[in-house]
Amino acid sequence: MTDGLPKPRRLIAIAAISAGTALVVVDGAIATVALPTIARDLHVPASAAVAVVTVYQLVLVMTLLPFSGLGDRVGLKRLYQWGQLLFTVSTALCFFANSLPFLLIVRAAQALGAAMALSVSSALLRSIYPAKQLGRGLGINSVVVSSSAALAPTLGGVILGLASWPWVFASAVPFAIASLLLGRALPDVPTREGRFDVPGAVMCAAMFGLVIGGLETAVHGDSPVVSAAIVLVGAIVGWIFVRREQGETAPILPVDLLGRPVLALSTLGAFTAFIATMTLLLSLPFRLQTEFGFSPGGVGAAIAPWPLTTMVVAPIAGWLSDRYPAGLLGGIGMAVAIGGLIALALLPSGAGYGDIAWRMAVTGSGFGLFLSPNARLIIGSAPRERAAAAGGLISTTRMVGQTTGATLVAALLALGLGSGRMPALLAAGLALIAGLCSLARLNPAIRNPPRDEAADAQPGAQVR
Repeated sequence: MTDGLPKPRRLIAIAAISAGTALVVVDGAIATVALPTIARDLHVPASAAVAVVTVYQLVLVMTLLPFSGLGDRVGLKRLYQWGQLLFTVSTALCFFANSLPFLLIVRAAQALGAAMALSVSSALLRSIYPAKQLGRGLGINSVVVSSSAALAPTLGGVILGLASWPWVFASAVPFAIASLLLGRALPDVPTREGRFDVPGAVMCAAMFGLVIGGLETAVHGDSPVVSAAIVLVGAIVGWIFVRREQGETAPILPVDLLGRPVLALSTLGAFTAFIATMTLLLSLPFRLQTEFGFSPGGVGAAIAPWPLTTMVVAPIAGWLSDRYPAGLLGGIGMAVAIGGLIALALLPSGAGYGDIAWRMAVTGSGFGLFLSPNARLIIGSAPRERAAAAGGLISTTRMVGQTTGATLVAALLALGLGSGRMPALLAAGLALIAGLCSLARLNPAIRNPPRDEAADAQPGAQVR
């Protein structure tokens, strides 16, 4: 395969991936705005309506890695297009949802379509961009994620002011259609020979579903014993699954990639970083309203500097990661983020918008400087034939980290600690772990793989 797509096909393929990424992010975030309206129209409690969001997240986490393995067999481009089509059809069914159970089924189908596309998007990016521009490409993708996350709540509010709640979900359809039409330009990556490991895929989904579902019920449910039993069953399934995967040549759970110290450190760092971001972003609105008296609109304005700063820093960080070690960039980024998080924890009484905005901008820039180079290292260090597995690992790590962060915030709120300084301090501690993982990759023994592993990496690429 040539090193990246030629122009102008490369630009069309980038647009297709960007539209697909925006689709997943917007659809995952925009539903939160519509939950009160959905609860009222479907005559269900608000607590039950929250399942519209959690079902989507849980199905994504359960299926990202299995779909990345399936993409190797059926073709990355084909699976990506199938996912966009499934999402579009499922969204149309939202208009026929007159009960919560039916809507949850539709949301699960939407999540399946989104997982099919998201699981292979990073691997497609590796084939779209030349190796020397991979960091830049992942930085652009981070901008799409940040801008879509910032756009979703505002877009949802505008739509609800003009139309009924099914149109909130339909707002992501233009992204799916654009991605489908432009997707003809995506690269035709060669498929891998061999059967798809169906039992392994089922065990992978069960492991994530049981563990995360059990943790969710522990926070929101009434039976700690049942919740602990669910988590225990998930852990047992996971133990059996991991041992089984160690004997596979192309495992669904990429234990072969995680066996490489540089990739294991990168994954652990990303996991703790995503927990930290979600812990702060979900808890901060409660603190701003209860401690500082912000209105809901004021809360949104105070949080906005984070994604806006990330939109600027992420592509710069991606460009820098093509030239400088990701370990160094990530360490600097987490040092900046820790400073911002501590400043947020120590907000003075009577703090105004300006006091919070600059702290959010500093923190967002730190995470932006960490995440793009980190993703570039994971994708660029994996053998080309395992690029889909590496991409699935990145997406799964993000989703599991965000879900863990949401569960942590719910637990802190239940303990009466979620609307004060504690979440920001916990996020700073998690950012410290991510920073240490990043700096550890500067160790020459970790940064430079053995000769046989280096030979597997893309020609001309350097593991950094």
